[in-house]
Amino acid sequence: MSLNLFDKRALLFLPASNPRAIAKARESDADLVILDLEDAVKPEDKDTAREAAVAAVAEEWPMLVAIRINGVGTPWHGQDLVAVTHANVDLVVMPRVEDKEELTFVRKQSGAPVAAMIETPKGVLAAQRVAHDSVALIAGTNDLSAGLRLPAGAGRGPLQMALQSIVLAARAEGIAVFDGVYNQLDDLDGFAAEAVEGRMLGFDGKSLIHPSQIAPCHAAFAPSDSEISRAERLVSAASGGAERFEGEMIERMHVEAARRVLARAGRG
Repeated sequence: MSLNLFDKRALLFLPASNPRAIAKARESDADLVILDLEDAVKPEDKDTAREAAVAAVAEEWPMLVAIRINGVGTPWHGQDLVAVTHANVDLVVMPRVEDKEELTFVRKQSGAPVAAMIETPKGVLAAQRVAHDSVALIAGTNDLSAGLRLPAGAGRGPLQMALQSIVLAARAEGIAVFDGVYNQLDDLDGFAAEAVEGRMLGFDGKSLIHPSQIAPCHAAFAPSDSEISRAERLVSAASGGAERFEGEMIERMHVEAARRVLARAGRG
């Protein structure tokens, strides 16, 4: 089963054990809501969260809705997999993916598209193989920072190679790719700056941990007015082959990029 996620920007993660958060998410402008059974849920709440997630996805949602299951090797993975197999879910999000086979097994068992979270050094090195059977890749920057043993306050500089590797793997396989979370809930300016950086790296959107991050996420990943205007002029002027456009040499690839900008802006 395929699923096109290229037009999605804001991926809102929330604990499936929190009914108030689920209700708020349904009323939000998120493009994809991910009901989390993994890190956001205490071990003693796993069973309750699983039941709540299945009940939530059985209802109508105005956006896509996914369930993030617990990973292979955890005590809850098997029950989560059974649950999503019988749930009305748009896709499954699988954490800490390091091996294509484990993802393929989840996809076949659940019958749903699977988005893979790349959260470990081993996962980064296996990203292209994993991407081959995924509907999207999601960078798990918190776990990745821990796995790389980065000191507190190291920032995203040491992650650049890993992040670009994840983007490259997704692009090589023709699937969407999403940046990791920004942890400072009260720093929306910092969030916006990191989101812009993510777009410059080639990500299609970003993972969010609070509804307040949705609006700045949409703004950061939306084409600007100047980008849209230039794309319209370029597409209109292009006549095929290499040619001059506003002082620059353009070819087919530039026309395709311009059309992607217009499609993302809803003008394609």
